[in-house]
Amino acid sequence: MIYRDHPDVEDVGICDLDEKLLNGYGQLFGFERRHASLNEVLECGYYDAVHLVTPIHSHASMSVDVLNAGLHCACTVPAATTIDELHAIVKAQRTSGKNYMMMETAVYTRQFLYVQERYARGEFGRIQFLEGSHYQDMENWPAYWMGLPPMHYATHAIAPLLALTGTRAVKVHCFGSGVMREELQQQYGNPFPVETAIFQLDKDELSAEVTRSLFHVARSYIENFQVYGEQRSFEWHMEEDAPVIFAVEGEGRGRGRNIRHDVIHAQDRQDLLPAAIAGYTNEHTGFDPANPHQSVKQGGGHHGSHPHMVHEFIGSIRDNRKPWIDAVTAANWTAPGICAHESALRGGAEIIVPLFG
Repeated sequence: MIYRDHPDVEDVGICDLDEKLLNGYGQLFGFERRHASLNEVLECGYYDAVHLVTPIHSHASMSVDVLNAGLHCACTVPAATTIDELHAIVKAQRTSGKNYMMMETAVYTRQFLYVQERYARGEFGRIQFLEGSHYQDMENWPAYWMGLPPMHYATHAIAPLLALTGTRAVKVHCFGSGVMREELQQQYGNPFPVETAIFQLDKDELSAEVTRSLFHVARSYIENFQVYGEQRSFEWHMEEDAPVIFAVEGEGRGRGRNIRHDVIHAQDRQDLLPAAIAGYTNEHTGFDPANPHQSVKQGGGHHGSHPHMVHEFIGSIRDNRKPWIDAVTAANWTAPGICAHESALRGGAEIIVPLFG
């Protein structure tokens, strides 16, 4: 619906292999153009762009298919689950000349936009350390999730750290933790319900710590990040709680400096969006406010990020420029997690993260 309401979008179609689901959503939201396969979409000659929201192991191959068909491609995270697939996406984007954007919600949340603006103003001073985490219980989700290596789906925790500081990860040491029940190890050969990594970044002698969990942890959903600077720090530990800013006040007396902490309430940045889609930063937007469909509520999910992502993708096509999270950036944000899992399988061995672009 965000695409439908965007002022620079003329028409929208939907695609799903499940005919009942396809027609149900088409009727509910008023989408007349409905397609039963990606090939049908690519061959019809009607569209300029495709947004892929499919199982993660199809992301890379479908992205390459879309680009090779001469269409712009947006794809949900992660971009891929192997380094070779990332190279294939970058190559297809360059060959086709079309735009590719990885739709990473974590760098468009109201919390990230709050920190990004203040970091750009120099309020944090030198950044000294970063942390990110993403805990999610995937029991009873679709079969392709079962036993997935945690770091193969780590961009929500990694991307804010790299995006804020303009860095990329160059090497990683990662350790697996906990015991995975045997049936969950069969699909991917992954023995770890939890993985935690230390990444060396490529400037300012920075390091970042990232933890990712998918199974066997009694913790409700959380995505968060922490930024520790010399003058200010930012902590957001609980999904449902407000973040905290720590700030140095004066030189202090005796041991240590005076450090104040304040709970902050990051506001939606609807001012960055066209009026027609600005309301989608919150979950109350919908065609029927008395009975909002889950898909509409999710428009305001991920802390208001969805309309910002759509606006950036559409704007990059309209303005004939690369989107912020282009193919190279997507690869540089996805590869660290792939390399981290390899390190965990090798007992924490150092793994060099390849450079893209």
